[in-house]
Amino acid sequence: MTVAATDAAGLTTYNSTKTVGTGKSEMGQADFLRLLTTQMQTQDPFQPMDNSQMVTQMATITNSTGIAEMNQTLAGIKEQLSGTRLGDAASWIGKSMLVKSNIAAPDAAGQYAGVLELPADADNVTVQLQDGSGNVVKTLDLGAQKAGEVNFYWDGKDDAGNTVGTQALQVKVNGASPTAVATWATIAAVQSPADGSSSSLITPLGTYKPTDAIRLG
Repeated sequence: MTVAATDAAGLTTYNSTKTVGTGKSEMGQADFLRLLTTQMQTQDPFQPMDNSQMVTQMATITNSTGIAEMNQTLAGIKEQLSGTRLGDAASWIGKSMLVKSNIAAPDAAGQYAGVLELPADADNVTVQLQDGSGNVVKTLDLGAQKAGEVNFYWDGKDDAGNTVGTQALQVKVNGASPTAVATWATIAAVQSPADGSSSSLITPLGTYKPTDAIRLG
């Protein structure tokens, strides 16, 4: 590449052997600052840089920094809205999750269901569903049960077929001492905090993390 230069006498000479690189294709904030500093140091003291030009260049630096920060923020939002954080949790809406709780709430069909974990065999297991005042709304006779998981279920209706279970009820177990009681809860909504923390699942039993789900149904 041929490069033009000026000698001490003011005459223009050409150098056909010198190679000039293309440099970086983009300028960062540090590059702008170095350029502005050099420009101020080498300016003619009798014809200094116009104030409006300096303000324009400083505005260019500020805009470049702001755009870079905005790009980082948008990238973070994209990451938060993708994959397991929100997308997967949102797909759970309308499904049921089994969570550790001694409170049972009816699903959309008015049904109550849960699971007991029995440490040993039991001859006569019953589950009472009680309201907030301690009144027994329904007694489920489960009979003899082996150690392990035992499911219980109630359709929310009395013997005449009338719906009587419309609220959350406490689960009380008789005839055995379960090591854990879990109930099924319908996922009504997903809450995604603005601070970037993990999503929360809203159910009639309260708010849970996705990791609180023993299994989905």
